[in-house]
Amino acid sequence: MDYAASEPGTTAVASALAIKILIAGGFGVGKTTLVGTISEIRPLHTEELLSDRGIGVDDTSGVESKTTTTVALDFGRITIREGLWLYLFGTPGQDRFWFMWDELALGALGAVVLADTRRLQDCFPAVDYFEQRGIPFVVAVNCFDGARRYDPAKVRRALGLNENIPIVLCDVRQRASVRDVLTTLVTYAVKGLGAGVGG
Repeated sequence: MDYAASEPGTTAVASALAIKILIAGGFGVGKTTLVGTISEIRPLHTEELLSDRGIGVDDTSGVESKTTTTVALDFGRITIREGLWLYLFGTPGQDRFWFMWDELALGALGAVVLADTRRLQDCFPAVDYFEQRGIPFVVAVNCFDGARRYDPAKVRRALGLNENIPIVLCDVRQRASVRDVLTTLVTYAVKGLGAGVGG
C-alpha cells in the first residue's frame, strides 16, 4: 500500500514545480526594474547606495543618474497556475560581484540577458557566461526613452549570436512586455530541452 499517495493533497505537492529564471546584463540595464514590474510578491532587492569606493571601479557612463546598485540579487515570483511558479533571480551587474553567478545559475531553466543598445558591450559577459555553460537564454533589448531603436537582426550581428537565439524588444517598466520576454524564454528553453540542446 502506497501510504503517501493516500494522504490528501499529497499529489498536488508532489507535482508542484518551481522554475528558476535568471535576469542578467550590465550595470544599470533594468534588471531590478524587470523583476519588480512582474513579481506578484513584494520583490526582494539587495540594493545599496553607490559610494565613493565605487569611483574608478564601477562604470557609470551612460547611467550617471543611477544612485544604487544590486550587490547580491533581486528575487521575485510569478504564479503560472496552482503548483507552477516562476522564480526570478536578478544577478548583480558589476564584474566584482560575478562570483555569485555560479550559485545563482544552479538549476536555472534559462536566462534573460538584458541589453541597452547605447552600451551593448555591457551584455557580452552575460552572453559569454550562458553560452559557455549551455544555459538557454534570450536577449531582451530594453528600449530606453531617447535611445535609438535597432532592428533585432542588427543586434544579433553585433553580439555574434546564433540564428536560433531569440532577440526581443521590450520595456521593462511594462508588465505585458516583461511577460512576453519571459514567455519567449520559457518556450525557447523547453523546446531546447526537448531537442536535447542548450542555448
